[in-house]
Amino acid sequence: MGAFFLDYGLFLAKLLTLLLGVFVVLVMIASVSRRGQSNETLRVEKLNDKYRSIRDRLLRAVVSSADAKQLKKQQKAEAKEREKSSESKPRTFLINFKGDIKASAVTQLREEVSAILAVANESDEVFVTLENPGGVVHEHGLAAAQLTRIRDHGVSLTVAVDKVAASGGYLMACVANQILAAPFAIVGSIGVIAQLPNFNRALEERGVDFEQITAGQHKRTVTMFGKNTDEDRAKLKEELEDIHTLFKEAVGKYRPTLDLARVATGEHWYGTRALELGLIDSIVTSDEALIDRAVERDIFSVSYEIKQPLQKKLMGAVDGAIGRAFESVRERWRGF
Repeated sequence: MGAFFLDYGLFLAKLLTLLLGVFVVLVMIASVSRRGQSNETLRVEKLNDKYRSIRDRLLRAVVSSADAKQLKKQQKAEAKEREKSSESKPRTFLINFKGDIKASAVTQLREEVSAILAVANESDEVFVTLENPGGVVHEHGLAAAQLTRIRDHGVSLTVAVDKVAASGGYLMACVANQILAAPFAIVGSIGVIAQLPNFNRALEERGVDFEQITAGQHKRTVTMFGKNTDEDRAKLKEELEDIHTLFKEAVGKYRPTLDLARVATGEHWYGTRALELGLIDSIVTSDEALIDRAVERDIFSVSYEIKQPLQKKLMGAVDGAIGRAFESVRERWRGF
């Protein structure tokens, strides 16, 4: 019996080795075939056509066979008229931003904003659907700065929040000329947090010394492994208060009528309450807002896509898993 399992184990090892070899060869072939091709693509889709196609198909499905034929002819005639018409409508450029702790989608956002600003004029609008619960300060500050570029160019900016724009997410949203939100979207959380576990006592109990050498009085304040002092905590608190002040100043710049003493407490509110407090301007979902705009405006979805090699995808998956683990523990990082 032992010999059987030994042979079986060797067979499995050989099989796995063979499969791994085939996988490596396929990856190499794919890599060679893509060599010289761009891994970055700017995709533009006119959503008016998409909305119209969905509506037309549904209309034809719910009427009688004879009426469907007549309706199809009518729709074709309307399409020809639209093609002949030289009348240009104002444009709405749609960007979708889904945030994470590092606001890693800011790379795509930068390219999308740059592309739009190269063609947009003052009659156009940029419409951003935003889903962002907040995270690292400097990353979300950069994301907000990308949206600020739109306003600085004199182009109207609308941000729509269907689920959440909290902390760093609200820092991005507040830049907009108009903020829309669904009734139960989470909005606000104008505050800053830093928290971390401390293992100093556990290390001491096991006879482990932790040494940290710095140059500069406040190069490092609180630490995970050393002994924290009241002075360390006070300095970190001072730094957080300074970030909070900058956060409030940014919000106040773009929404000057807000009662910051009331809303900059770190609390969040749902859409209808956020409207009462002045954190948003209207209760409506992004879908409804876009469909309404499609009547008078041409709507173009703009997305910048970066195709990552398999190696980077695997590393990204590992990095994401580690990030989620750190998020649950909340090791020391200063975030909105």
